[in-house]
Amino acid sequence: MAKGVATQDFVPIERVRDGIIELKGGELRSILITSSLNLALKSEDEQRATLLQFQNLLNTLDFPIQFFIQSRRLNIKPYIDLLEERSKEIKEDLLKIQINEYMGFINKFTEETNIMTKHFFIVIPYSQSSGGGSKGSSFSFNISGAPKSDASQFETSRIQLEQRVSTVMQGLSRFGLRSQKLGTEEVVELFYKLFNPGEQDRAAPKIQTL
Repeated sequence: MAKGVATQDFVPIERVRDGIIELKGGELRSILITSSLNLALKSEDEQRATLLQFQNLLNTLDFPIQFFIQSRRLNIKPYIDLLEERSKEIKEDLLKIQINEYMGFINKFTEETNIMTKHFFIVIPYSQSSGGGSKGSSFSFNISGAPKSDASQFETSRIQLEQRVSTVMQGLSRFGLRSQKLGTEEVVELFYKLFNPGEQDRAAPKIQTL
C-alpha cells in the first residue's frame, strides 16, 4: 500500500517569525504590500518620470525581488455584518426597511457580478549565499522543526533582510508608491488563502508567535 505524503511536505515554509518567512532550506523572505499607480491617467512626461524612477530602483538593487499580483473575489460579508449591526441600533421602521433593502441589493449584485480586488506584493529574499556565506551554513532544521541555529544568527540575517526591505520601500516612495511590510498574521493569512482558494471567506487560523 502506497504511503501517503503529508500536505505540509509540499509547503516550503518552516515557520513565520516577526513577519519574516523562514524556508525549509534556511533562506528568509519578507513580503511588502504596495499601492498601485494608473499610468494611463498621467501625462506623457509623468509616465516617463515614473518609469525612469522604477528603472533606477531596479538598477540600484544587488539582489533579486519578485512581484506578485493576487486577484480575489470581493468579500462583502464584513460590510453586510456592519450594516446589520447598525440596523439593530436604528429605531425608525422606515430606515430599517431601507437598510434591509440595501443589504439585499448589495448581496444580489455581488452574487450576479464577479467583483475582483487586486493586491500587489513584492517578495524580498535573503540567504547566506547572497550575504557572503555558504548557502544554508547558518540555518538547518531537525525533524521536529526546531532551529539548530541560535538567536544571534537569525538576528544577523534579519538585520540584513530589513536593510533590503528599507531600500525597496524608499525606492518605491520616490515615484509615489506606498508600501508596508506584512506582519506575521498577515503573512499567514496570505498563504492560507493561497493554499486554500476555496475558503476565501474563512479567516486563517490563529498561530502562536515565537
